[in-house]
Amino acid sequence: MIEIIEHERNKYAIIIRSGYDKPGPNFFTENDSALQVGSMVYKKGKAIEPHFHKYVKRELDNYAETLFVKKGKIKVNFYCPKKQNLIAERILYPNDVILIQSGAHGFEVLEDVEMVEVKLGPYIEDNLVRLKNIKL
Repeated sequence: MIEIIEHERNKYAIIIRSGYDKPGPNFFTENDSALQVGSMVYKKGKAIEPHFHKYVKRELDNYAETLFVKKGKIKVNFYCPKKQNLIAERILYPNDVILIQSGAHGFEVLEDVEMVEVKLGPYIEDNLVRLKNIKL
């Protein structure tokens, strides 16, 4: 139900499949990850104390993005940025979630898809590096 895509000791992505339902709060990222992702499964009647998080200035030198597949089917291709070769591919289905943490990636829409993307801001226009040697 949890898949981790790794290459040369780099964690590229974590996929949380739609059927994951382990009780309690379960986080899949390390405490120092730029974007934290976890699953929370509770029974009716569970209360989570009202709270807020203290402001902490953060400085990051990497990116992370999370996609929530609402409907459809999409293939995610993972590439080594240096060698520009395909290292893995996974198909995402409705209610799957993926956290992309490093490496290069691309997508092929296999069925009409609706997704929600969450990523770190602010958006920087010239931050995207396209792999020129990849043929789709």
